[in-house]
Amino acid sequence: MSETTQVASTPVVGINQQTFQQKLAAYKNHPGSFVVLLLTILAAVITVGVLLSLIVYIVVKGVPNLSLSLFEWKYTTENSSMMPAIINTLLMTGLTLLIAVPVGICSAIYLVEYSNRGSKFQMRLVKVIRMTTETLQGIPSIVYGLFGFLAFVIACNFSYSLLGGAITMALMVLPLIMRTTEEALLSVPDSYREGSFGLGAGKLRTIFRIILPSAVPGILSGVILAVGRIVGETAALMYTAGTSTNVCDGLLQPCRTLAVHMYQLLCEGKYMEPAYATAVLLLVMVILINALSNFVAKKLTKK
Repeated sequence: MSETTQVASTPVVGINQQTFQQKLAAYKNHPGSFVVLLLTILAAVITVGVLLSLIVYIVVKGVPNLSLSLFEWKYTTENSSMMPAIINTLLMTGLTLLIAVPVGICSAIYLVEYSNRGSKFQMRLVKVIRMTTETLQGIPSIVYGLFGFLAFVIACNFSYSLLGGAITMALMVLPLIMRTTEEALLSVPDSYREGSFGLGAGKLRTIFRIILPSAVPGILSGVILAVGRIVGETAALMYTAGTSTNVCDGLLQPCRTLAVHMYQLLCEGKYMEPAYATAVLLLVMVILINALSNFVAKKLTKK
């Protein structure tokens, strides 16, 4: 019986493969497929061209204006130093990620690992949470800035401070971290979970020793996007962190980041050259952060 079944099934497999090859050849010969290919290549060329043009413009305008005076510790109207803004940017980024990353990852773990097997109430709660995060992703940054100004600067009496700006930025990047982490966790095969449970591991051990390490590249991609948004944000931080030119020496002290520093120089109109130099440094910082994150992701994936 088994030999008969095998013989009968062989022609069927051959017919299916032959039909697939015929359909594939017909698709390649269709004029529409060639048009789609051209449109795809054109879109890729436009995207790369815009990116390269921006990089070349920033480098050409900014590199000649780089000088040692821009890296002095104290900011003055003569040197337009961006060293305080560099340090404040690192502090703002680190504090924001310290607040947003644990909350975002834990929220994604609940949505993926616990809520799917819960009651109807939990399922409805998950739908509300996902709809809320998607809505928060589309809110303009100026709205976050006004909310942070009313909630933290005035209501909590933080005044313009590093802490108020970091909490506001954490609220901005939290939906992004949640969604990317959720997608990364969903991409982990269920066989990993089943194998871990079969070996006697518990739920938490499976999550932290099996699932999270497998999802690290996807999680880091969300963190990279969050870092890019923090470094390049201006509107929200102007209303919450202020525009002080000094190095921030406390959580409740005002500060300005590199993006705010560049915006202020452009608004004053007399410091166009330092503003272009600041843009170059911002570009270098983003590239270095992306390279470092990719390096860390590869190392963790190998382990």
